[in-house]
Parts: sequence; structure tokens; C-alpha cells
Amino acid sequence: MAKPTYLVAMNIMLAVHEKKTTSVDLYRQLRQYISSTFSERDAQNCDDDLQSVQDMRSELEKPVAESSLDSRRDLLLSYYKSLSLIEPRFTITSSFTWYDAFKSSKKCSVASIHVEKAAILFNLGAIYSQIALAADRTTANGLRTACNSFQTAAGAFAYLKENVAGKATAAGATVDLSPECAGMLERLMLAQAQECFFEKVIGDGKPPGLCSKVARQVGLYYEEAFALLSGTPLSQHFDKTWVAHVQLKAAQFYGEALYRHSVELHEKEEIAEEIARLKIGLAALADTKKISRGVAAPLLDSVSKLEAIMKSNLEVATKENDRVYLMRVPPAEKLSSLPGASLVKPSSMAELLDASKERMFSGLVPDGSMKALSKYTEMVDDTIRTQAEKLQQASEITRVRLKEMDLPDSILSLEGNITLPLDLKEDVEAVQISGGPAGLESELQQLRDLRRVNQELLVQTEEMLQKEATEDMQFRTQFGTRWSRPQSSTLTKNLQDRLNKFAANIKQAADSDARIERAVGDNAPLMSILDRRPIETALPSIARPIMSLDGNEDAIVGALKQSLRQLEALGAQRAGLEDMLKDMKRKDDILPKLMAGVGSHDDLFKKEISKYDQICEEIAQNIEAQEQLLMQIQAQNDQFSSVFNLEDYKVAREKGYKQISAAIAKYREIKENINEGLKFYVTLQDAINNIKQQCSDYVMTRNIQCREMIDDVQRQIAGFNFSDSKPTSAYNKYPTPAPAPTRSQPDLHRTSPSPPPPLDHQSSTLPSLPSQPTPPPYHLPTGPNPNYNTNPNYNPNSNYNPNPNYNPNPRPGYTQPYYTSPQTPYQQPYHPPTGPYQQPPNPVNHEYGQPAYPGWRGPYYNSQQQPQQQGPYPAPPYNMQQNYPPPNQGSYYRPQ
Repeated sequence: MAKPTYLVAMNIMLAVHEKKTTSVDLYRQLRQYISSTFSERDAQNCDDDLQSVQDMRSELEKPVAESSLDSRRDLLLSYYKSLSLIEPRFTITSSFTWYDAFKSSKKCSVASIHVEKAAILFNLGAIYSQIALAADRTTANGLRTACNSFQTAAGAFAYLKENVAGKATAAGATVDLSPECAGMLERLMLAQAQECFFEKVIGDGKPPGLCSKVARQVGLYYEEAFALLSGTPLSQHFDKTWVAHVQLKAAQFYGEALYRHSVELHEKEEIAEEIARLKIGLAALADTKKISRGVAAPLLDSVSKLEAIMKSNLEVATKENDRVYLMRVPPAEKLSSLPGASLVKPSSMAELLDASKERMFSGLVPDGSMKALSKYTEMVDDTIRTQAEKLQQASEITRVRLKEMDLPDSILSLEGNITLPLDLKEDVEAVQISGGPAGLESELQQLRDLRRVNQELLVQTEEMLQKEATEDMQFRTQFGTRWSRPQSSTLTKNLQDRLNKFAANIKQAADSDARIERAVGDNAPLMSILDRRPIETALPSIARPIMSLDGNEDAIVGALKQSLRQLEALGAQRAGLEDMLKDMKRKDDILPKLMAGVGSHDDLFKKEISKYDQICEEIAQNIEAQEQLLMQIQAQNDQFSSVFNLEDYKVAREKGYKQISAAIAKYREIKENINEGLKFYVTLQDAINNIKQQCSDYVMTRNIQCREMIDDVQRQIAGFNFSDSKPTSAYNKYPTPAPAPTRSQPDLHRTSPSPPPPLDHQSSTLPSLPSQPTPPPYHLPTGPNPNYNTNPNYNPNSNYNPNPNYNPNPRPGYTQPYYTSPQTPYQQPYHPPTGPYQQPPNPVNHEYGQPAYPGWRGPYYNSQQQPQQQGPYPAPPYNMQQNYPPPNQGSYYRPQ
């Protein structure tokens, strides 16, 4: 049989011409209204906006050229937005004259902005139809442009029909602005847009079944347009060629759909129905051609070609049926209607025509409109508030009732999905993140390490003082009364007292550490539950009954779960209803209607507030359905509890909750004690390092004094006498021999003097002393040390504490470490030496018992010496998060 090679003619479509108008002076009329209603200043401020409106209206009065269709479209859109801003603010008194687009002899001239807006919308749809008709549909881009433009034209006519046409008709507009004409033009534009899709599917070689559906929808749109053209008030208004064109197009695409469908039937070897479909299509084409006078010749040619192909296919199908298939041809009334497939719709014009972002006349709002708007807003707010409270109350009732029935936790427990209360779960997660009970041992080890480090530092400091005191006692024994400086025990009493207090602090802290360790060990079984991961595994679960009489447990559980799902769906519906209320309020803008000042405000409010009646009814139905469902769930849950013995499960679960809570409380208590201990030891370490530095400086000062005093004793023995030129020190109780002119200065860089031998009254020579270990070298700093007191009235044995907020017991079990003052009891003024081998003209008075640091520089001070060493054991930067190494075997560790 013949194949579907026919393609409908692509150039037979219709476009709508614009309505024509006459000139009108909007500027003067609107300016007078603003000046009289508002003020002359407002009128002056609106001059630019008024002139823009007048310029756009004057431009619309000129005919449009085909080359400027896009600019004409933009002009119409801008002018329509301006009219939307003018309508709620001003009263129009000027008359607008517009001629009918299909009968130019008819016109209307009325002072109505609705007529003006309707005419602009009509012309906007007409311009879009002209843009579509001007597109080259032989190309893909042109076909797309034509299809989109026809759909936008349909959207313009649809917007005219739904929003403006009724008001314009009531004001006396012509027939072309009536809702019926706008609806007919909308159907016509959709038919032509669908026809563009038909051309595309044919060009793309789509299956005949799809082509049949697309063609059928084209015919349906044309049939709807023809029905409106045949009715009132359009039956006598349009030219007969328009009516004949639309009618023939409807028949053509009906026949096209039948032809494409018959091709599909032939491929399926359904010859009998193919013959019937072809006969129906040929009859429809023949009947339409008889009454289609005045139709364009290309359209008639395309219909004739379609008719010829269908006749040829009918002959072939008839012969095949007579010779091969011998099938009975069904009558037309037994056949089903051909389906259509709509691929087009009117484009939305809301965004294109939205004037909310325009600033024209924004400063002019009548007071009455604003007050009325406030009243309406209060009505809307009251409605929304009442409904929102109902929704929230329903949700709260659901939450409480489910909590009372222990749902859905009991269902989840039966399925193995056990859950903890949210606050308890958060507490457990916090404990596990911090290390849990298993991590307490490492923190206890930190306590031990920090305590050991503090003990070692304390022992080192005590040994430093003890060594200096031993050396002083040896010299005192050797020289007797010539060794006149104060004893070390007198000067170090304050330091020794502090060290003793630190030792007591460490001993008391050790006792607290022991109590903490015992608490960890004693409560380890209780706290072990916190190491379970996930923690829910430590809780009991609901077990199925061991013996079942009727085996309906699954049915009971299934029914309860289904009811819970329904309840959840109702909750989701309530959330959606609340969002709908808020969205309705956001979009509810009646200001343009109020500013128009048409009718009673109360009537307008009643009409507008009725928009919320439907959603209020839905809320009431939702709440009622929830109440019924909760009663049903209560009955089902009672049965579920009886079968699965929920009471015993609840008791066991509460016991598990309490055990977890007790474990968390005990863990936090121990954790807090450990943290307090770590903080204590770190603070104590700083304090011990501070006093260790003071002791180091004290020992260094005593060593310097020791060297000077040894030199003086040696001078006395050698016959030197400085008594005539040097005042006697308060602490110098021995005679000073005269200086020997040949005596040289001692070595400035000597780090530790050798102790002199005891005096021999029978000989002028000094006996040698047993050798003693040389102390480590000490070097004076090159400047004042800010860590030591420079107050000359400072008493080294005072119990001065610079911290007024000192608290000896920061927490139970620990004592705050004794705070050591960053001061030293040794000061002495500095007198620089006059030369390496010369005696000073005025020898200084060596007051060996006075403070010598900071700021003190003795006669053997060397400013080029290196900075003072911080002692043989510098303070390590311990902190609470570090694991300290075990003590060295050679360290000065002395347990308290």
C-alpha cells in the first residue's frame, strides 16, 4: 500500500491585526488630577513619569512595521505596566477611542482604563501572532520561534479573557474585546502552535501513531475555535473566509489523524478498521470542501492531496481485504474516538505583565487605601493566627498521646531499633567522645607523671639549698670568727618554709589521687556500660511471646504500624496546610483594588477573606480525622501491649535508663576530679619552677659573696689592711689587713673558689683544705631581673603573698600550691671595678649578709659574661595532655 509521504502545507496560518486608536492627552489630565488630589509638589515630582506615559501612548498610535515587531512588543508591555500603576491611583476622565480589529467601521470611545488595558492586551497577542507568522518554519529555530510565539499569543488572549475582557465589555468595548472573542483567539493560537509541533514530528519521521495523536489535537483546537466562531456574538462578526479557514483546518487535521492512524493499522494488519477509518476521513474532507468558499488556494490543494492519498490507500486496503483477509468492516459508530496529545499550552503572562518592580508613581498612595489595607491585613492575620493555633494544638495532642502510649518506641524496640531519650543519648555521646571510662586510665597516668615531675623538681631545689648550706658550714668551720656572713639557715628560712608547704601540698594531692584511683576501680563495673557501642545494645528489647495461641501477633503489629503511618500523613498534611496559609497571606495583595475605590470596602473584604474558607475547612477535617485515628491507635496499642507484655519491658527499660544516668554522673564526677588534679599539678609545677629559680639565684649570689670573702680573708692573712679607707660593715666582725701594693686582682672568670685552709697561728702560711666538688658555673645576668624584688626594705623571712585571692583549698582533696613571690632577699648596689690590677681609690664595703640580686654588681662583676643559666634542671613545658616519661634512675626523686 502507499506509504505516508504526504506533509501538510506549512504556510497556511492566520495572524491577528492590531486594533487602531486615536490620540489622547493623558499628561494634562493626569497632572491636573494629581495636583488637585495630592499636591502641586507631587505633580511636579511625577512630571517625568507622566511624560513617559504620554510618549508611550503617542508611539502606540502609529502603525507598526514588520521589521519592528519586537520593539512594538516591548512598548506594549511597558505601557500595560504603566496602566496597571495608574489604575489604583488615579481616576481617568479622558476618553479612549479604539476601532474593532475585525470590523474597522465599529469603534468605542469611553473614559475607562479597563478598555485601554483590554485593547493593549489584544494588540500584544496580535503582535505575538505576527512574530510567529513571520518566522521561517522551514528551519528548526524558526519553527521553535513560531511555536513559542503562538503560545505566548494564546497566553495574552487568555489573560485578556480572564482578567480584563469582562470589565471592558461592561464599559462598552467592541466585540473583539469580549471574553468570547478572546477565548476563540486563544484556541486558534493554540491550534497553530500545535500545528508547528505536527510539522516537527512529521519532519523528524516519528511513528504514525504519534503523528496521529498530534494531528488529532490540532483538529480539536480548530474545532473549539470554530464552535466559538459559530456562536454568539461572533457568528456575524467575522469575515466568512475566517470561518471557512478554521472549519477546513479542523476537517483537514481530523482527516490527517485518520490517515496516520490507518497507516498504523495497516502495519498491524487490522485491515477492516483501516478501511472504516479511511472512509470516515474521506467523508469529512468531502463535506467540508463543499462549504469552504473563499479559502486560500494552497490550503485547498493540501486538502486535495491528502484526499487523493487516502483514496489510494482505501483502494489498496479494500482489495487486500477482499482477496486475503475477508474481514468485516465495522460501522463508524462502533469505532472509538481517536485520542489527541496536546503539546502546547498558553504561556503565563503574570511575570511579563508584573508591574510590582516598577517605580513609576511610587510616591502616590491614597490615605484611605492604606487605612483600609491595614484593616484587611488585621482580618487576615487573625484568621491565620487562629488556624495556626489549631494546627499546633493538634500536633501537640498527637505528641502527648503517642508519648503516653510509648509509640512508636515500642514498635521500634520490637524490630530491634531501640532508641534512647535524646538528652540521655547526647550525654552518652559526649562521654564517648571524651574517651569514656576506658580513657580514664591514661588520665590517671598523667596525674602520676605530673606528681613525679613536681616531686623531682622539689627535691632538686632542696638539694641545691642543702649543698650551699653545707659549703657555708665548711667555710665557717675552717675560718671561725673570720667567716662573718650570716648563716644559710637564717637566710633560707622563708624559702625552706615554702618548699615544706609544697611538699605538704604534694603529699595531700597524692592522697587525693589515691582516692580517685580507688573510685575508678570501684565504679568500673557501673561505668563499663558507657563503653558499649552503640549504647542502645545495653538496653532490653521487646521479645515475641514464646507461645502463641492464635498466631496473630504479626497482624496486630501490622495494623498498628499502618495506623501510625496514617497519623504521620495527617501531620505532614497539617504542615502543608500551615505553609499554604503563609503563602496565601504573602500573595494576598488587595492594594490595587483598594486604591481603585470601586464599591464598598466591607464587601471587598468579605469577598477577599473568603479565599481562606477552603483551607480552613481542610484544617478542620484534618483535626477531626486525627481524633478518630488516635482513638483507633489507642485500641490497637492496648491489644499490642497485652500480647507482648509491655509493662515488664517498660520496667526493664527504665532500669536501664537509670543505670546509664548513674554511670554518666559517676563518670563526670571522676572526670572533674581528674581535671582538677591535672590543673593543680600544672599550677604547682609553675610555682616550684619559680622558687627553684629564686633558690638558684640565691646560691649564685652566695657563691659570689663567698669568693669575695675568701679574697678578703686571704688579704688579712697576707698583711693587707683596709681599715683606714673602708668603713666597717654591719656584718663584718673581723679585722681587715692593709692592702699589699703588689697583690693582684683575683681571676674575674673564676667560677668557684677553693675553700681556704684553717688559720695556723704558728705559721704565716695557709694550710690546704680537702678538695671539694666544684659547684656548677654561675653567670650574672647583664641587666636587672624582673622576677626579683628590688625593694631595699624587703624582708627575706616575710610571708609575703602577692595573690590576694589565694585559696588554699581549690577543691576537696587538693590544696592550691603555695604561691612563691617573684622576689629575692638579696640586693646590693653595684660599684664597677677601676681596673684589672688596681685597687679602687675608695674600696667598697662588702656587706656579705645583704641582698645582692637583682641590680647588684660586686667588685668582680664582669658585664661581658653570658646570661645566667637556669640551673641544671630547666623546667620542662609539661601540660595536662602529655604523657610524661618515667623518672630517670639518676634523678633526685625523694618520695614524700
